[in-house]
Amino acid sequence: MLSRTADQLYWMARYVERAENIARILEVSYRMSLMPEETREGLSIWGSAVQIGGNWDEFDAAYGTVNRQNVIRHLALDSNNTSSIYSCIQVARENARALRGSITTEMFESLNATWIELSGIDEPRLAAQGYQNFFDWVKERSHLFRGVIDSTLLRDESHHFIDLGDAIERADNTARLLDGKYHILLPSVEDVGGVLDYYQWGAVLRAVSAFRSYHRIYRNVITPERVAQLLILRADMPRSLHASFNRITDTLDLLCGTRIYECRRQAGEIHARLHFGRMSDIFKSGLHEFLTDFLKSQGSFAVQMQRDFLMIA
Repeated sequence: MLSRTADQLYWMARYVERAENIARILEVSYRMSLMPEETREGLSIWGSAVQIGGNWDEFDAAYGTVNRQNVIRHLALDSNNTSSIYSCIQVARENARALRGSITTEMFESLNATWIELSGIDEPRLAAQGYQNFFDWVKERSHLFRGVIDSTLLRDESHHFIDLGDAIERADNTARLLDGKYHILLPSVEDVGGVLDYYQWGAVLRAVSAFRSYHRIYRNVITPERVAQLLILRADMPRSLHASFNRITDTLDLLCGTRIYECRRQAGEIHARLHFGRMSDIFKSGLHEFLTDFLKSQGSFAVQMQRDFLMIA
């Protein structure tokens, strides 16, 4: 496969997954902002949404004031923000158009329909239809596109690069969401186990579609330690770091075959830390430090993967 084609497949998948994750970040911030604490911590809640997206300077230059309206506008509909939902779907659709010979008709039609509907949404329409409905729509369109891929695309190299992009982006965003919200949601002593603590961590779990899974596994009150365990070390949780790197290493095995690539070694190193890691050790050394190191390691791995397969210098 041409490296250019592989690169477009990889980034098409990453941008669709990124759009979904931006919707999830906005959803958890919106849910948390509805609590009575909003007047005290609203700035931190919405500011963290921008920080998780990694574009604080861009937001500050364009808007200055951190509030619900500005953050949602910036992360959802701002065409000048390359990480907004609008920009992600636009770029994914352009990549799909260039890949008409490598993807199925159904895949392109799914993305094209999403783009057409999204391009007709402005701020008044978004507010009128309800923020939560919009976030749900973005997630549903991402799920639909992923389902079309699984139902129509050959399990060849095209599928492998799509799967790789999807898993890398998912792991990155899960780590950023957990790290960004963990510091805000560290409760005061009197709030531990209380209604506010339960609701806020429940909002984080819902943002990654893990609320029911949490209660099936732990059957107890929601605690930060167990939320972190579910989203980091549980291999049976689809959006966890461990599950994402199960997919990444399996896909790299198919792409590498008997050849030895540096990116496969790096992925195996990260996967081993997740596979054999213990939550007690992670919290002992610091959750923020662990997630920061993970993001740094994954970033290096992603760059190396592009060098090995996509001929990126």
